[in-house]
Amino acid sequence: MIIPIKIRVTSIILKVIVFISAFLGVFLSAYASKDVFMGGSTVFMFFTIQSNIAIALISFVGIFFLVGSKPVNRIWYVIKFVGTVSITLTGVVFTFVLAPTLGEYAWNIQNILTHVIVPAVSIIDFFITGIYGNIAKRNIIFVIVPPVAYAVYAGIGYALGWEFAEGINYPYFFLNWGSPAGAFGFSDTLPFMGTMWWIFALLIFLIAVGYVYLLIINIIKKTMERKQDNAD
Repeated sequence: MIIPIKIRVTSIILKVIVFISAFLGVFLSAYASKDVFMGGSTVFMFFTIQSNIAIALISFVGIFFLVGSKPVNRIWYVIKFVGTVSITLTGVVFTFVLAPTLGEYAWNIQNILTHVIVPAVSIIDFFITGIYGNIAKRNIIFVIVPPVAYAVYAGIGYALGWEFAEGINYPYFFLNWGSPAGAFGFSDTLPFMGTMWWIFALLIFLIAVGYVYLLIINIIKKTMERKQDNAD
C-alpha cells in the first residue's frame, strides 16, 4: 500500500527527530562521567543504548524508503515493529522500574532523550506508518528476540565478570544473578524476585505490547476504511 505524501512527510520529520535525539542521547551518555547512571564508555553495553542505536538506524533507513512514491518494503515494517516494541521496553523499564530507584539523578538530559523522547516519538511514528504495513499477528513473536538476545549477552557478561559499571558485573538490578533472590527466588529487597522471573515478566509484557500495538493499528485502519466508504 502506498503511503500518502502528507503521511510520508510527517513520518520523515518524526524519524529525523528520533535519529537526532538518539544520536545526542548516546553521545552525551558516552561522554558523561562514570559516576552518572549509564555514563562513560561502557554505555554501549546497555540495552537502552543498543535499542536507541537500533531504532535510529531503522528510522534512518525508513527515511530513504519514504522518499519517493514506491511502497515501503514489508520486511522494514516488521523490523520497525520489533524496534518500536524494544524501545517501548526501554522507556517503560526506565520510567517505572529504574527511575524510582535512582531518584532525581535519573532525569538528566541524556536519559530524557534516550528513555522518553526517542521511545515516545518512535511509537507515534509507528502508528502513523504501521497502518500501511499489513503486519501479521504471527510477527508478534519476533518482539522477544532483541531482549532475549540481550539477556543472554548480559548473562555471559555476568559469568565472565565484565564491568557494566565500575565494580558492577550486571547492567540492571533485575539482571543480577547474584542477588539475594538468585534466579528463581524472592527477597525483601531489590530485585525482590529472581532474574528468571523478571525475564519471564518482561517477555510477557513485550508480547502483550506487540499485540496491543497491532490491535490499535487494526482499529485505526478500520476507522479509516469506514470514513473512506462514507466519503464514497
